[in-house]
Amino acid sequence: MAKKAAKKKAAPKKAAKKAVKKAVKKAAKKSARKPNAAFMAALNPSAALGAVVGSKPLPRTQIIKKIWEYIKKNKLQDSKNKRMINADEKLKVLFDGKKQISMFELAVVVNKHVKK
Repeated sequence: MAKKAAKKKAAPKKAAKKAVKKAVKKAAKKSARKPNAAFMAALNPSAALGAVVGSKPLPRTQIIKKIWEYIKKNKLQDSKNKRMINADEKLKVLFDGKKQISMFELAVVVNKHVKK
């Protein structure tokens, strides 16, 4: 009889574990992030920006990614202060003639050089 009582006690624990797992899966599905359509809209780069990222229309996220690839490839990040970006000839045109900008200004620069 002791074995039957132990099995009856174990059954509710298994059911509770299954219910918890099911609730966790359901919560994970609801909280999955969806990309914002505004970031995924293709934007046409200006001629100056096109020299760095290419002339094809790209989403804003890809434009920023390609600019960072260009910066890292050409070692244009300031060695002392990594938040600053040094301009070469192509980037100087984008940065309105400035020799250096902060990485936080990059979004403003991109905004000036794209059209919908």
